[in-house]
Amino acid sequence: MKLVTFSTLEGIRKPGFFLQESAEIIDLSENFKSTLGVIQSPTEPSLNGARFPLSEVKLHAPLVNPPRIFCIGLNYRDHALESGMGIPKFPVVFFKMVPSIIGPGDAIQLPAITRQPDYEAELAVVLGKGGYRISAAKAMHHVYGYTILNDVSARDIQFATSQWSLSKSLPTFCPMGPAIVTQDEISDPHSLAIRLSINGEELQNSNTCELIFRIPELVEYISSITPLLPGDIISTGTPSGVGMGRTPKRWLLAGETVTVSIEGLGSLTSPVVAE
Repeated sequence: MKLVTFSTLEGIRKPGFFLQESAEIIDLSENFKSTLGVIQSPTEPSLNGARFPLSEVKLHAPLVNPPRIFCIGLNYRDHALESGMGIPKFPVVFFKMVPSIIGPGDAIQLPAITRQPDYEAELAVVLGKGGYRISAAKAMHHVYGYTILNDVSARDIQFATSQWSLSKSLPTFCPMGPAIVTQDEISDPHSLAIRLSINGEELQNSNTCELIFRIPELVEYISSITPLLPGDIISTGTPSGVGMGRTPKRWLLAGETVTVSIEGLGSLTSPVVAE
């Protein structure tokens, strides 16, 4: 299934399932206030809710208020090398703050505080079951599904200090969506094509088979330090081709359109505007 957050003309955000065959949204709001509630529920949602054509609704970020967004840096070998930082021995973990989340079609707003806004196509893992000290062997039992995340980054802020989280958390710097595709629909999350283009020009093209630390290792490592919660997101890192790794540097510009595509998950498109 494909879990979404949507709104109709009245503007109220509701959880729903997207039916690709009929291009309809099933409203789940009779029993759940949000997609987080669906993820946390021990029972399968009823599919008897009202149905809306996709063309008549607006999609928002599929998880509007996750407990936390863990991000993994330098998790593709080619990206670590292009960044000049070497191959990490342990996962490099930082955070994106929840207020930075936007949904499909929402604009990335470039503030004057940064002159080096960059893009990062990433596969994000959504946990359905929490836990502490989860073994790698059991980690996939804790995964609810997957979505697309663009880890927009202010590089000048990022490298001004050794702490990355604030540079990743400016308003609108976390485009996410269009849906959370449940784990049963993705046979192998470590074999998915991942691409990013700007105005139709392909700038990133890789495959999640290139991940240095795979999903079970990430779940095991993070949960060995802090308990994980249902709805937590782990964004698994970006491949090479980011703007800071290019010669000359290639920063995001107002007026551009960024599209991230991941095999089996669809595409996430964001216009870029000046704040």
